[in-house]
Amino acid sequence: MKIFSFARDDGHHVDQYGSDFVLAPLTDPRGRVRVACFHLSPGEFIGEHEATVDQLFCVVEGSGWVSGSDGVQSTIKSHQGAYWASGERHATGTEYGLTAIVLEGDEFSITAHEIPL
Repeated sequence: MKIFSFARDDGHHVDQYGSDFVLAPLTDPRGRVRVACFHLSPGEFIGEHEATVDQLFCVVEGSGWVSGSDGVQSTIKSHQGAYWASGERHATGTEYGLTAIVLEGDEFSITAHEIPL
């Protein structure tokens, strides 16, 4: 067995797309499926950009908002996730802070319970 850390201090600051958050990778970014922990402190955000592959954004702590191609912000909190298809524009932000595990890859088959917007 191996133990790994994906704490905020193990990550690096991201400012691409006008973003302001810390990303702690869990897998090699060149792999077929990528997994990372995103740490957003109060007031931080991920700027609007196009998904290069399918993305599943799973909030494990805190709350904030997510938006898709329409730009409408929807509230998201712990134990909820947002899915963006490859090519979809999206953004994320938080007033109070949030931590999310993000999975990126091709052709996700989501089986979790969908929450109506």
